[in-house]
Amino acid sequence: MKKLFVLLAFAGVAGFGSASAAEIVGNAKAAENKVSMCIGCHGIPGYKASFPEVYQVPMLGGQSEKYIENALRAYQKGDRNHPTMRGIAASLSDQDIADLAAYYAKQK
Repeated sequence: MKKLFVLLAFAGVAGFGSASAAEIVGNAKAAENKVSMCIGCHGIPGYKASFPEVYQVPMLGGQSEKYIENALRAYQKGDRNHPTMRGIAASLSDQDIADLAAYYAKQK
């Protein structure tokens, strides 16, 4: 019994009892230091990217938090296929995603 208690205590310290993505709260202020990777494409009105093909880059400002979170997670999983966005999304933590979503949802 003592070994089980120690194992469960260790599991809690090791993060097995950590917050899920649904419990993470986005911090728009924290995202101010994270948006530099986004503004090069998403911050230019009317911008069209040419890789892998020419397409209109969507503006992120004013999108819902849930939409941005879902889109970034879809890029992480490979459900969305843009190579640049897959690379960027792969580098983001759950907290980064929540912060970026909160930041852009507050923009107009």
